[in-house]
Amino acid sequence: MAGNTGTYLIQGAAILGGEPTDLLVRDGIIAEIGHGLSADGATVIDAAGLVALPGMVDVHTHLREPGREDAETVETGTRAAALGGYTAVHAMANSTPVADTAGVVEQVYTLGQAAGWVDVRPVGAVTVGLAGEQLAELGAMADSRARVRMFSDDGICVHDPVLMRRALEYVKAFDGVVAQHAQEPRLTAGAQMNEGDVSAVLGLTGWPAVAEESIIARDVLLAQHVGSRLHVCHVSTAGSVEIIRWAKERGIDVTAEVTPHHLLLTDDLVRSYDPVFKVNPPLRTDADVQALRAGLADGTIDVVGTDHAPHPSEHKECEWAQAAMGMTGLETALSVVQHAMIETGLMTWADFARVTSSAAAKIGRLADQGRPIEAGEPANLILVDPAARWTVDPFKMATMGRNSPFKGRELPGKVVATFFRGHPTVLDGGLNTPHPDSAATPAGAA
Repeated sequence: MAGNTGTYLIQGAAILGGEPTDLLVRDGIIAEIGHGLSADGATVIDAAGLVALPGMVDVHTHLREPGREDAETVETGTRAAALGGYTAVHAMANSTPVADTAGVVEQVYTLGQAAGWVDVRPVGAVTVGLAGEQLAELGAMADSRARVRMFSDDGICVHDPVLMRRALEYVKAFDGVVAQHAQEPRLTAGAQMNEGDVSAVLGLTGWPAVAEESIIARDVLLAQHVGSRLHVCHVSTAGSVEIIRWAKERGIDVTAEVTPHHLLLTDDLVRSYDPVFKVNPPLRTDADVQALRAGLADGTIDVVGTDHAPHPSEHKECEWAQAAMGMTGLETALSVVQHAMIETGLMTWADFARVTSSAAAKIGRLADQGRPIEAGEPANLILVDPAARWTVDPFKMATMGRNSPFKGRELPGKVVATFFRGHPTVLDGGLNTPHPDSAATPAGAA
């Protein structure tokens, strides 16, 4: 439980885009909701015109630490997360060393606690060293202080069906979930972009949709056979959406995520040969984008996961074939989803809260995140100005990664405040201070 984090009176916020009301936050809890509230000694926040939403939860973040602190650290990545409206992130396992033991996941968990900007929940590797040969210490990671419940070799597919079956069977014992990076390696050897008309024109080796879809089809059947939970990372094709819809109709326990960039960008951007648009899975066609939007709107796709993947500049400012795959996303996700889903009329702010918060917390089994904005609930919430417009400048972001595919674009919506367990980590659109229970140095301090 959080310590004393102070008292804040948020006046005139529209909860989930509804009627303006007041919220009283005291000692980490939403103490009261109503009109004309008052509290002696409270810090008053004028939220007129702002939408109050549950703190966002990212099921798919690359924080790079330990080992790749030249790309990102837990400190810088979680600052970016707070600015983007997140109060919890799941840190993927492909660090150096790989998060395949209790010791490494506890290190990441401890770094997150010390930083104090958001909850950091480590994702454990499925296999030792992400090598796809033997299962990692799944039980030990689950029993560790980090309480790992999500396991993934993200970046690499668990392509051996026997090993995937064993992983699904193992995690059932502690209500875990295997998050699969769906990519048949033999169908994507040397692939540089989506296989289609654009790849044919550019002469780049294509990445066929079936490489993703075939793994998803196999794995939903394995999950059904085992009776375990399966999560599909970064769905990118129309066919994948149909397979997941089919599986859900049959009661298979599968969830799925889509990235913000796959909701907006297409493979036509690769014509520029700008490596900022090189990503795994690749940008697909406009037809795929529309199918992903429809799938997110109707609940086939459960959540938005950023797949925030920062890289050092030299790994992106080079020839396309040599460039690393990945894009940053924590500080632009809210705006991209607002643009792609809310401004198009496909979703409401209540739907937004579901796909960016409550459903994600459920997948990761985070009991105190993704909660409704109600009296007595933990005060993990954000205030958003939906009318704001801003131009993306990667050099003004908190993340160390400059590889944003939205550089120079004007996007809607801006996070004005983020409350993490009752403490404002973000105020007036800028970093404030980490949670007082952490050992972090306040933003701006030496």
